[in-house]
Amino acid sequence: MKTRGALLDVDGTLLDSNDAHAAAYGEAFAELGIDVAFTRVRPLIGMGSEKLLPALGVQPGSRVGEHVGRRKKEIFTQRFLPTLKPFHGARDLLLHMKKRGLRLTVATSAEGDELHGLLRAARIEDLVDAASTSSDAAASKPDPDIVQAAIRRSRLKREELVMLGDTPYDVQAAVRAGVAILAMRTGGWSDRELAGAAAVYEDPADLLERYDESLLAARR
Repeated sequence: MKTRGALLDVDGTLLDSNDAHAAAYGEAFAELGIDVAFTRVRPLIGMGSEKLLPALGVQPGSRVGEHVGRRKKEIFTQRFLPTLKPFHGARDLLLHMKKRGLRLTVATSAEGDELHGLLRAARIEDLVDAASTSSDAAASKPDPDIVQAAIRRSRLKREELVMLGDTPYDVQAAVRAGVAILAMRTGGWSDRELAGAAAVYEDPADLLERYDESLLAARR
């Protein structure tokens, strides 16, 4: 089946933001006098907050959960987001994909009201054709809901799509949705932890360099 589109994770894949998300969670907890180590939070980035908070022993609807969920978003948006940079080759890769005629659809665990800022920071807001966020899904990654929503938004068949991601949660969500995925090491995960991906690349520039050998090139 010919590749006609791509599903794009943004955080950690195209934008160097995973550490910032973890730090923002830590600061939100610290406001309540709760010490949550960066090393506990960092491996959970890539999940939505409804999964991340319980993994830290906090219920999303509790007093602590409500505070952390709200303040984390504010801290990330106000303090960290303006400083973030895209990974090397991110925009060039998407420009090449557009030149090859691919339809680009975002599939992110971020909430809908966060998406514009992330795309702007990644310098790709003008290249995206459609998007799905956690606001479009009952459950975030690694559940397949967001990827399934992105498939619908792409208006393509799942067999015509390839996803780009950086975490095991992206890989699990894509596989469960029946979409092939190419993983990046930019998220800080090992190749072993990204098992299930069709291939693993160092960063967007590495994928661009090897584009014609990848699943993004036309398949038969």
